[in-house]
Amino acid sequence: MLNLKKTRRIGLVMAILLIMGLAACQTPAGRSAGGVVDDSTITTKVKAELFNDKLLSGFAISVDTFQGEVTLTGGVDSQQLKDRAGNITSSVRGVEKVNNLLKIK
Repeated sequence: MLNLKKTRRIGLVMAILLIMGLAACQTPAGRSAGGVVDDSTITTKVKAELFNDKLLSGFAISVDTFQGEVTLTGGVDSQQLKDRAGNITSSVRGVEKVNNLLKIK
């Protein structure tokens, strides 16, 4: 009988520790680790697409992603290049919104 009570107590402690551990998997902003990884993946994909574009590869374009919303900052030479960067960004899987804050030099 003593072993059954001890086993239940250990099981309860383990369940509490598991719940506490899962709650600790959020960032201070309340985001899950998976959400942060998804945003990092989107940022990486957008940067790669912009870098691989022969018209945009020479420009310093910063990419920041938060919950699928991508913000582009930096400078390009024309409105056409600004629009092109926005279109490329919006075509990346996972991008929900694009804030195109690129300046025209």
